[in-house]
Amino acid sequence: QVQLVESGGGLAQPGGSLRLSCAASGFTLDYYAIGWFRQAPGKEREGVSSISTSDGSTYYAYSVEGRFTISRDNAKNTVYLKMNNLKPEDTAVYYCAAQYLPIRSNFLARDEYDYWGQGTQVTVSS
Repeated sequence: QVQLVESGGGLAQPGGSLRLSCAASGFTLDYYAIGWFRQAPGKEREGVSSISTSDGSTYYAYSVEGRFTISRDNAKNTVYLKMNNLKPEDTAVYYCAAQYLPIRSNFLARDEYDYWGQGTQVTVSS
């Protein structure tokens, strides 16, 4: 069965960095979209970044472009989200999600994805 496990969250200072991992099991990252989403208290879950494992295309929300980088390691069946220059507004629970390609229209839309991890907390505070 498809399973996604996030790790790497924690507390970071403004301007600091964290790297999140999304380890996949039950399938191989050959033809999937893997997305990172986040949800802050009282807010809707929003798309942060996504990668197509078929051609390596990457997608970023405007709020994180230039600061976050999504990547994959096929040998480890894992997708990463490197977050630099963190801001307090990046504080949220971060989820990874998977969907067999093709995506219908929007790689950063949560309703495109069927499989979700349990999330990892990221807190940015001094």
